[in-house]
Amino acid sequence: MEAIKKHALVGDRLIHGEGTGYQDWLNWSGLDALQPLDIDACFPAGKRVLIVAPHPDDEILGCAGLLQQLAQLECEIVLVAVTNGTQSHPGSRVYTAEQLNSIRPAETQAALEVLGIQHVVSRLALNMMDGEVSSQQDRFYQALESLVKPEDILVCTFDRDGHPDHETTGKVVQQLANELQLSCYQVLIWAWHWAIPEDSRIPWNKALKLQLNPQQLAYKAQAIACFKSQLKPDQSTGRPPILSPQTIQRILMPCEVYICD
Repeated sequence: MEAIKKHALVGDRLIHGEGTGYQDWLNWSGLDALQPLDIDACFPAGKRVLIVAPHPDDEILGCAGLLQQLAQLECEIVLVAVTNGTQSHPGSRVYTAEQLNSIRPAETQAALEVLGIQHVVSRLALNMMDGEVSSQQDRFYQALESLVKPEDILVCTFDRDGHPDHETTGKVVQQLANELQLSCYQVLIWAWHWAIPEDSRIPWNKALKLQLNPQQLAYKAQAIACFKSQLKPDQSTGRPPILSPQTIQRILMPCEVYICD
């Protein structure tokens, strides 16, 4: 997941500064009022779940709780990485694009092992250019269409998440889901940063809350810690970590929220 301050695609959904605080979200009564996501009803036994992540780490940041619960149900899980996140550190001598091409998928694999679900997950990489998914939508759609099976359940990033790769991923996956009449769940990630409680830019009436128990939340925190390239300052450029402490704190709220049309 890479922070984007301004991009024509995302309009006023700007990712800058520290964003809305963790406690502000926890104190919002609307969060408690969200409809619960019934894991058994939404992800029936025997169905395959295709989780589409714009970058290696988004499947963990957004869906580590869901992944754990799906694994307990023994669902077949397929993770699709749209890009390998190679542009997260422009100009870096510590994390070059070539190095990140292997580092970031390896971090995801380590995170999956922490979650204890490595034996039920297939991982596929589409190898599209990081930061330019919006210009590759036709190729993306065709590649995804070739992977999807009838009755798959699709999970992706929110199509108004505030990051252009996240938004394009959500739009393409939702388009395919609509055309094939498949269920699709879009997870909020960067939206927790730029949005505020009651924010009208988020369709809260379509939101479902997946509650995480303390153990699932602890494993999610341990899995996020595997993304060392995103959690450390870049000494060669002087840039701070891609994932700030505030970002991680928000991601570790005791629930995950999914938008379902």
